[in-house]
Amino acid sequence: MKSPLLKDIGLVFFRIAISGMMLTHGLPKFQKLISGDFQFGDPIGIGATPSLFLAVIGEFICPILVIIGFKTRLSAIPTAITMAVAAFIAHGADDFGTKEKALLYLVSFITIILVGPGKFSVDRK
Repeated sequence: MKSPLLKDIGLVFFRIAISGMMLTHGLPKFQKLISGDFQFGDPIGIGATPSLFLAVIGEFICPILVIIGFKTRLSAIPTAITMAVAAFIAHGADDFGTKEKALLYLVSFITIILVGPGKFSVDRK
């Protein structure tokens, strides 16, 4: 018999762990943005500054929301999109080993979108 409590503990652990790891990529971009350094890649052709802004939303703002479990499924979407761009556009021509990290994050945030935050989240309060 499966324990619903263990499932919810697993979901909160997964949410916090994967989002915390994503923050290590988003924090430097956030610091770059607030320092006024807008030099950044332009993988989808919208300009460096909008690309940096979207990366900060996907890699810094939304993972914080996922950690606390606020609008979790919606908050995971920008991160999943950011990782899809990283894997299939920014690293599209690279070998699998180079794009593997972005793919792991993509799969993880798609999983969060599909299964939701679990009981231990702001969404459930």
